[in-house]
Amino acid sequence: MILALKLILAHFIGDFVLQPGHWVEDKLQNKWKSKFLYWHIGVHLLTLLLILQFQYLGAVAIIVISHFLIDIGKLSLTNEKNYRWLFVVDQILHILVIAAMIYWISPFEIDFTALFGEKTLLLVTFLVFVTYVCGIFMRMLLAPYIDEIAKDDESTEGGSLKNAGTYIGMLERLFVFGFILIQQWAAIGLLIAAKSVFRFGDLNKGKNRKLTEYVLIGTLLSFGFAILSGVAYSYLTSLL
Repeated sequence: MILALKLILAHFIGDFVLQPGHWVEDKLQNKWKSKFLYWHIGVHLLTLLLILQFQYLGAVAIIVISHFLIDIGKLSLTNEKNYRWLFVVDQILHILVIAAMIYWISPFEIDFTALFGEKTLLLVTFLVFVTYVCGIFMRMLLAPYIDEIAKDDESTEGGSLKNAGTYIGMLERLFVFGFILIQQWAAIGLLIAAKSVFRFGDLNKGKNRKLTEYVLIGTLLSFGFAILSGVAYSYLTSLL
């Protein structure tokens, strides 16, 4: 465990903390010719050596060389359309290399059967319900009001980020669901209050009673689904 924490900490420090933005921009522009690519690899090497106290030199060498090759591949393939998912792939590959080195130094077993146990499947089912299924249910329930609100909204200034409402709803339901699992009911009240404060300015500025009622109904539905899901999950897990 301590080895895993050290390697992950070294990765975070080298890949994020000690990599300024202009290094990243220069690497994207000049690819493998960028001097900052080699500075970045040097920082990784030094960070690993210091955190591991100059132990496991073979693993350090493999991590640094693989990091260099992965970064070269990412820089060669990156463009304006794919840089987001390439960043995710890049980080996954780095973590897989770290996991391989941990297994090499200190072999461990992974119990894949636990991934398909009752409690795991129940949790995944409720997470999917809280995030996606509840959102669809809410759109169906609010469908009679959506067109009317959209017409009124066209006359107002400004706009909204694409799919922002969907993601906000998912996140707030996940927060509420999590708060119930850890028995922090008061935190749900704070979340409702925080959302009300952020929404108050827009609603007050617009002076649109229909929009205010629509937002209130949507918020209550969202929190209601999340609370019921959390209570149902807690009850079902107690039966397992």
